Amino acid sequence: MTHTPVPMNALISVSDKTGVLELAQALAGLGVRLLSTGGTAKLLADHGLAVTEVADMTGFPEMLDGRVKTLHPKVHGGLLARRDVPAHMQALADHGIDTIDLLVVNLYPFEATIAKPDCTLEEAIENIDIGGPAMVRSAAKNWQDVVVLTDASQYDAVVAELRSGGQVSRTTKFALAEAAFNRISQYDGAISDYLSCIREDGSQSAFPAQSNSRFVKLQDLRYGENPHQQAAYYRDLYPAPGSLVTATQLQGKELSYNNIADADAAWECVKSFDGPACVIVKHANPCGVALGTDALSAYRKAWQTDPTSAFGGIIAFNCPVDGAAAELIAQQFVEVLLAPAFSPEALAVFQAKANVRLLQVALPPGGASAWAQGRNAVDAKRVGSGLLLQTADNQELTLADLRLVTTLQPTAAQMDDLLFAWKVAKYVKSNAIVFCAGGQTLGVGAGQMSRLDSARIAGIKAQHAGLSLAGSVVASDAFFPFRDGLDAVADAGAICVIQPGGSVRDDEVVAAANARGIAMVYTCLRHFRH
Repeated sequence: MTHTPVPMNALISVSDKTGVLELAQALAGLGVRLLSTGGTAKLLADHGLAVTEVADMTGFPEMLDGRVKTLHPKVHGGLLARRDVPAHMQALADHGIDTIDLLVVNLYPFEATIAKPDCTLEEAIENIDIGGPAMVRSAAKNWQDVVVLTDASQYDAVVAELRSGGQVSRTTKFALAEAAFNRISQYDGAISDYLSCIREDGSQSAFPAQSNSRFVKLQDLRYGENPHQQAAYYRDLYPAPGSLVTATQLQGKELSYNNIADADAAWECVKSFDGPACVIVKHANPCGVALGTDALSAYRKAWQTDPTSAFGGIIAFNCPVDGAAAELIAQQFVEVLLAPAFSPEALAVFQAKANVRLLQVALPPGGASAWAQGRNAVDAKRVGSGLLLQTADNQELTLADLRLVTTLQPTAAQMDDLLFAWKVAKYVKSNAIVFCAGGQTLGVGAGQMSRLDSARIAGIKAQHAGLSLAGSVVASDAFFPFRDGLDAVADAGAICVIQPGGSVRDDEVVAAANARGIAMVYTCLRHFRH
């Protein structure tokens, strides 16, 4: 049933005009009086809508190239006056001010402007909105009387409420006000971050003088790492394509805090590989990684590394999961399964495993070659009442970057395995030792206080899995401080080593490698992961 509309005044002033014409037409059809500014007013008038220019309403022209147009008592009085306070309404009457009951504003595109590689400080400054945020704050403060729209995604729902009931509900108005204040906070945070990175010489620092978090909550979680901890899951305001927060959950129980943390570790690792790959993660560490011709072959090889740890793990693929792979995976207990796509046959297999969480995540455009596009530019860690920020460990290694330091040179196949092992080691907690062969991990030693212990554990893991390390390659995420670590991997069967180098005992380690017939290359790049 259509209700008789309540007389309303709507002020529309938008930079992004997506959907605004349709909104204005709908409002006009409901008997709402339209007020507008500049280009928005022209757009509406050009399409035959009756619209009053704000300058005509205020009796004061736009000036200073549009910098001053809505900063006027007739605008802010109409937004801020409380309808339930007689003195407020009398003041409006005394000064000939009409109420503004609905405000539609989005802001100058500051974030989009500074994202341009060639953006200058002058361009950034010109795209700082003043009047828009002021109006939004006024309307949101007076949310009980004013509907404030700051995004095109909100238009349809508000029009639907006006059509069905003649007014917007209190619940909706409060939610819109909350969204409005959040938008202003995000906008101001972007300005602060940008400007406080500018140095006196015009260059930019990687880190602002004040860091402003801008994250949007995706969901509350049942609990954190442990049941007595509370937790929630947030995403960046503008998430990178190919990142975990863009995933769609196709089935399964609600994700837990630990599920999300481990899924991120698995996804970041697997998407860095060219060709079909599988990564199995347990407690934030890869326990099996392999390349294959398809999901099935990659999974078989990854699972072989450490079947015990793979139980209840997180499994990620950078290729579609088909029915054959799903049949094999379904034979083990898996918490979360991630892939860019699942075939209908795979989905049918997992329907019988209702608790398995299936996440579909698109790879970054360009695949592994564009891997860094889906990575954080900056990593953060809380410490006490402080915050550590660093540029993310996004540097990729190529064959040309490697420096041979031993007499024996690796073969082409061994070089491929060295690069594979190095990629895996990057995602293993320090101290990290990773044995590999044929595009498959054979033993992983993670998170030990001693690199020697990590090497021993990796060998024990391989032995328990029934995998031989004879003829394997090994990656160490940081240099060997003594030759004992090199001897340990050689004793286990490794014949090639990739490591950063940089120890004061490098000569001793290289001499040990030559004496034992080991080929070794330096990366001159460290991958600590704490």
